[in-house]
Amino acid sequence: MDKRPIDVVVISDVHLGTYGCKAKELTAYLKSIAPSMLILNGDIIDAWQFSKSYFPATHLGVIKEIIHCITNGTRVFYITGNHDEVLRRYSGCRVGNFMLTDKLVLEIDNKLTWIFHGDVFDNTTKGSAKFLAKLGSTGYGALILVNRFINTILRCIGRERVSLSKKIMEGVNKAVSKINDFEMTAAELAIKKKYEYVICGHIHKPQKRIVRNEEGDVTYLNSGDWVEHCTALEYCKKEWKLFEFDPSNFPEMKVEKERPRPDVVTDEISYYISSLTG
Repeated sequence: MDKRPIDVVVISDVHLGTYGCKAKELTAYLKSIAPSMLILNGDIIDAWQFSKSYFPATHLGVIKEIIHCITNGTRVFYITGNHDEVLRRYSGCRVGNFMLTDKLVLEIDNKLTWIFHGDVFDNTTKGSAKFLAKLGSTGYGALILVNRFINTILRCIGRERVSLSKKIMEGVNKAVSKINDFEMTAAELAIKKKYEYVICGHIHKPQKRIVRNEEGDVTYLNSGDWVEHCTALEYCKKEWKLFEFDPSNFPEMKVEKERPRPDVVTDEISYYISSLTG
């Protein structure tokens, strides 16, 4: 596959280490692009639900591809989010092409772009509400597993798949939006700071729209997530676009490498070891 050259790519809310993470899809996407700059906008590793018993090879594959980008000259910025807030104590750390930070302001084609995760506007990540948010996050992971089981049954009887987790997340986001008015808060603050673009993640809602008020306007963008929507933001040819992953465009995902069959010598050795242990 020829890699697509892209100026800037923004991904967020991957939640590596959770059952809902679409690591296989993200790895396929990363292998298909050659970005000059890759911005990881928070909640890449889910420290809230991290467990030594669950971090499969497909999740490690995402980290491997990110490292591959770094070693091939891509500048990578890791912006911390609420699920990986443990990294905030190391904010400002820079190693080669990699930098860890809490927010980022870029000048792209003479236009200022403000990038941050967005949890600073969310009351559910502060104080005692944070405990409930973590509890809800664990429940959301369990719901993903139930949803997969239901979809397996639906597929067997020829019915269309459903996304219970997506519907619940959308309902939660509507409630959070009413309380915090997330998008408008970010946009209005960006207008006041005279930025042309503001980019967030956090709410798992991919978006691109222009927000206007009496002080001016700004283009608000949200990179979405790699749990339900599998979306990213791409800046190419002086334009921000919302990318949505389509499995039909990545046929190599369906090709599984055949395991090599053991030869006679390997079989003889294994039989000999079995006889010793028997």
